[in-house]
Parts: sequence; structure tokens; C-alpha cells
Amino acid sequence: MHARTALAFVALLLSGTFLISSGGAPPEHALQASPGTQPPMFVMDAHTHMINRQLYLGGDLGDTYKDGQVDLPRIRAGGVNAIFFSLYSLEPYYPHRYELKHTLQLLELSLRQIEKHPDQIALALNASDIERIAAQGKIAAFLDLEGAYDLDGDPLTLQALYRLGLRSLMLPAHNQHSNFADSCCEVPRWNGINERGRELIREMNRLGMIINVAHGSTETILQTVEASEDPVLYSHGGYRHVVDIPRNISDEAAKAIAAKGGVIGHQIGNSMNNPRDFARRQDEARRKGTAPGLLTTLAPPSRSSPPPSPTTFDELNRQMASRQPGGPRPVPPDVRMTVDELVDVIDYAVRLVGEDHVAIGADFDGGVPPPHGIEDISDYAKITEALVRKGYGDQRIRKIMGLNLLRLIST
Repeated sequence: MHARTALAFVALLLSGTFLISSGGAPPEHALQASPGTQPPMFVMDAHTHMINRQLYLGGDLGDTYKDGQVDLPRIRAGGVNAIFFSLYSLEPYYPHRYELKHTLQLLELSLRQIEKHPDQIALALNASDIERIAAQGKIAAFLDLEGAYDLDGDPLTLQALYRLGLRSLMLPAHNQHSNFADSCCEVPRWNGINERGRELIREMNRLGMIINVAHGSTETILQTVEASEDPVLYSHGGYRHVVDIPRNISDEAAKAIAAKGGVIGHQIGNSMNNPRDFARRQDEARRKGTAPGLLTTLAPPSRSSPPPSPTTFDELNRQMASRQPGGPRPVPPDVRMTVDELVDVIDYAVRLVGEDHVAIGADFDGGVPPPHGIEDISDYAKITEALVRKGYGDQRIRKIMGLNLLRLIST
């Protein structure tokens, strides 16, 4: 059996449901379950924040916080089998070149926290690990870095992080440029990626790492897709066709990712998917006489400014801790989108690039104001229910909810 076919077959085994009717079409009741309960299926999220809070405030992955969205009990309640376990290297660490130290702190803490709960969660290094861990009834953690691990993109440093378990890396430095790739939200510096960026892409291909182009400019995404031998991931975001902001992906970039076998993860927040909320925020900014910020305008290159205070790593950690927890931005009830409206945007993506290239990268605990009816990752089944209401069949829903990501990792 071909490797990809085998992976898809095993994933269906894990789901507990088979396509048994004639012609491979699923029975109408295939994904029915109790309201609010995830049907038996493989579910994977392309972008979740679990560790930054613990770094700054202490605590444990097994703790449930009233102001949080992701923890082990909630993941299990949501019927989620695997996650891109995202470590967020924040921009304030970049001017002093603390990004690698910050990354190592997050990585070490993640490994210790995962090892502390061997009965609930385990580190996954590849697709086979994800399948094995899910089959054991545990959560598979696939380590991913959001932001800069090293603004210079040093390949040897990347190899060291790979040895420690990192398997997915964002090419842009979040909303700022690195020394090899442009982000979505600053005036272009490289007009995409430079030769150093191409060297890093070659090294990631050699290692078999997932290249994540979320937060990249359109040129960065297009050039990365062209340079990479492997399909790439856009882990979380919306579509400019729906909300026209630089952070969202263009149709051109989405089609390019899909044409080479990649996957676009759909972030579930109002900011990226809700035109009403976007219009409200723009009106509010105009009334107050304030700039809309990174939503609609490109900032000047950040590293042209002198490094701000504080100047020590420990001082910066304390400053970041004072901002925790950074919960979702409130959205007025009359503006907040519904889960069905979120699925309308997902449906736009399916019609644009095809069902084999769409996934969910919810961005829980990333400051995301979710749709009405969804508060945290335990509500994941409500997305499935909305996809069923949309008229999607069993196979399409399974792909979007997890199998497309598993296929990408296995490539």
C-alpha cells in the first residue's frame, strides 16, 4: 500500500467510522453525535497556544483556567486527538536578539510539561507517532514555533532545535521581518525571501520539517512555495476576499499552496473572518482619530529603531508576564459572528482550493475572539456540527478536521 494511502486508512481506523455504502459515499448518519460531542473521528488543530502562559505565570498543562482556552482537560473534552503545539517567540525579544534564548525556554518547558503527563499527552515527531499516540487515547503534540527562532536563520541552530523535537517552523518572524523573509505586516524589505531564506528552506526540506508561511507577505508565500520541494503549511489565518487585511491570505497565495499539495489552516477569530467586526473597528478608529494599526497598514521595518528598555532578558520576561493572560478581545454580541458564518468562510476556502487543502488552525489562547457559541477548544465539536449543517459529507469533514494535516506531515 502506498504510504499516503496507508496513512489515510489508518486515520480512518482511528476515527472508528468506515465508508461502507456503495460508491464510497458515506451514510447520512455517519457523523451524527450528541450535541456538543465530537463524533468518532481523527481531529487535529494546526495552531494552539499551550505553553507561553506557563512560562510567565507558572501552572500546568493539566490546570483549567477560567480565562484560558486550551488545556489538557479541554482538549480531551473537545475530542481533539492531535495539535500543532505552538511555541510563540514574541517580537519584544527580537531587538536585543533574545529570540533564541526565549525559544529554548519555551521548548524546554514544553518538553517537561509533556513528560509530566505521560498518560494524557505525548511528543510526536512524525505522522506515525501521531497515529500511534492517538490510537492509545492520548493527545499527540507536534511541536511548532511561531515567530523567530533566530532572525538570521542559522541552519546549525535549526538542527539543534530539530534534535530537541521541533518539527514545524514559521518562516516569517511573526508580524516582523527576519533577515531572510518578509512578514505580512511591514513595508517589504526583501520583496519575499532572499538567498539565506532559500538556504533555510533547503535545510528544512532535508530535515523533513513543516515550513509554515503564516504571517508571511504574499511574495514570501509564493516564493517559499516555489523554492520548497515539499508542500507547505499556512497554519492559521483568514482570507483577504472576506476581510481585506495584510495578515490574511490572498487567493493567489492560497491557490499556490494548494497547487503544490499544501494546506491552509483556518483561524476561527472574528478579526480575520467577520466583515461586520472589521467595519466596526475601522469606524471606531476613525472616531477616535487613531490609526487602524497593523490590520490595514504596513509598519516601517522594526529593526531600524533602537532597542527599547528593558535591556536584560529577565527584565523582559517580567514585563511580558505583567501582560498575562492576554485573553480574547471582546466583540459586541450584535456584531460577533456565528459558527455558521465561520463555516461560510471555510466553504469559500473549499471552493477556492479544494477540500484536500483546508484545515483548522483555531489559534486558541492566541488572543482570538471566537464565534458566538465557541469559548474554547472544548467546543470543537460545534465546528463539526456546523460543517454537517452546511451539507458537507463524511469524507470532506474528516479531511478538514484532521486528515489533511496528517497527510501533509506524512509527505
